[in-house]
Amino acid sequence: MDERSEQDDPPADGRTDSPPADGVQTGPQLTHQRPPRSWGAAAGLVSMAAGLGAGQLAAGLARDLEPPVVSVGNRVVDAAPAWLKTFAIDTFGTGDKTALIVGTVLVLAAVSVLAGMVALRRSLAGGLAVVAGFGLVGMTAAGLDDNSGGWGWLPSAVAMVAAGASLTLLTRLATRPAAAPGGGPAADRRRFLTGIGALAVSTAVALAAGRALRSRFAAEVERAGIRLRRPVEPLAAPPADPAATIAGLSPLLVPNADFYRIDTSLLLPAVTVETWDLTIDGMVEQPLRFTYDQLWDRELHEYDLTLSCVSNEIGGDLVGNARWVGVRLDELLIEAGIEPDADQIMTHSVDGFTAGFPVEAALDGRDAIVALTMNGEVLPAVHGYPARLIVPGLYGYVSATKWLSRLELTRFDRAQGYWIPRGWAVQAPIKTQSRIDTPRSGSSVPAGATAIAGVAWAPIRGVTKVEVQVGDGPWQQAELGPSLGEAAWRQWWFSWQAEPGTYLVRCRATDGTGTTQPREVTPVAPDGATGWHTIKVKVER
Repeated sequence: MDERSEQDDPPADGRTDSPPADGVQTGPQLTHQRPPRSWGAAAGLVSMAAGLGAGQLAAGLARDLEPPVVSVGNRVVDAAPAWLKTFAIDTFGTGDKTALIVGTVLVLAAVSVLAGMVALRRSLAGGLAVVAGFGLVGMTAAGLDDNSGGWGWLPSAVAMVAAGASLTLLTRLATRPAAAPGGGPAADRRRFLTGIGALAVSTAVALAAGRALRSRFAAEVERAGIRLRRPVEPLAAPPADPAATIAGLSPLLVPNADFYRIDTSLLLPAVTVETWDLTIDGMVEQPLRFTYDQLWDRELHEYDLTLSCVSNEIGGDLVGNARWVGVRLDELLIEAGIEPDADQIMTHSVDGFTAGFPVEAALDGRDAIVALTMNGEVLPAVHGYPARLIVPGLYGYVSATKWLSRLELTRFDRAQGYWIPRGWAVQAPIKTQSRIDTPRSGSSVPAGATAIAGVAWAPIRGVTKVEVQVGDGPWQQAELGPSLGEAAWRQWWFSWQAEPGTYLVRCRATDGTGTTQPREVTPVAPDGATGWHTIKVKVER
């Protein structure tokens, strides 16, 4: 039986006030005590935060440097197979980049907790080894960035050193030496919490300073000072928009803030027109280079054009129509002179993205442009400022390059765009599609007159007819909204006298060639989805 009393147990703080054997009291003695696991987790997380703050600060030193999390995330995007990217877009939509960053931070947090526990409860060297391993991953990922000028590894290296130094400091602050011979180190809560607080404050300062440094590369201030120029033949004001009277119907022109965004960049490229230019080279008779001001000084043209992402599911919202102003692509190419053997235009973005499409698509009369404005304002940064390419009739992954920096004339047997080796089709004409905007699938509507309405698009063929089927009834023709041209979408609506019950409602469009949207359902990969958009609606009494 254990005959020790409670008075024989040392206090929880590791001190013992019992006198030595000779009866002389020499003061409190510290006994060995390992810090609790929660201290290790806290030390790891705070050290990770300090490293990210230092990395953010380092990334603010130059335009082409990326914070560590962004470097790793971008390389994950580059390496991910096509099915995983499709899953991310289907699951998170335009929030797929945010989801990736959050996932990267959560993984980093888990690794940091492990490093902190190892450092405080096992071995500081072991914890530092975990930090170093993750730091090397970040440095390697950043080193794969061709746009970094050879210094892409720097923010991750700074983050690794800062995280390691922070972990070392907190480990030493967590314990203090014994106060008497024979005593081991004891946990020191006050010193540890003081260190945690000091690092938290310095991390916040570093993050704020890093963001401030990067803000000098931001485009918003620069955009605000750019004076718009009128196109040679301005379009008439848009006609009355039926969306104003039909609740839930998409507008003729989608506002910039609501326009979909899909791209491979986790961080918006920091572009300034002072250093930006557009180059046309490759298989041309005379390479050309244009500054931003030189593009503005050329003849500008205005068009209403619909863009669509190949990842847009039937009924999806990765499509939009806007009014664009820019320089005609065919005029630029004719000026450069295209060699007869060239059959592909490879477009390059400042962030390294590439996309290629047939030369004939730029020269067949469609309104392909290097766009400078969107819906009456300078091109927003998220949509490609200072310039982006728009080739009507082609899915964005082969043509709609944002932050455009180069047009390279080449051949399909010599070069491939970013998405082609990842399993997507080389040729990517936008398929005829239609979508029901209202009522929403799964909703309930009252009996009586109900508007079924939506949009349909078939750039550059145009939409000539939209039909609606309710339940097993016949296909009935919907009314078409105003036309903004064959490259823009059309609104449509149908007045339904709804009777109580549950119904499946479908729509299908017919384009200017007489081809009707097929019923067969196919996935988005490798060249765009097909099928009739179908919703389920309950009509209540």
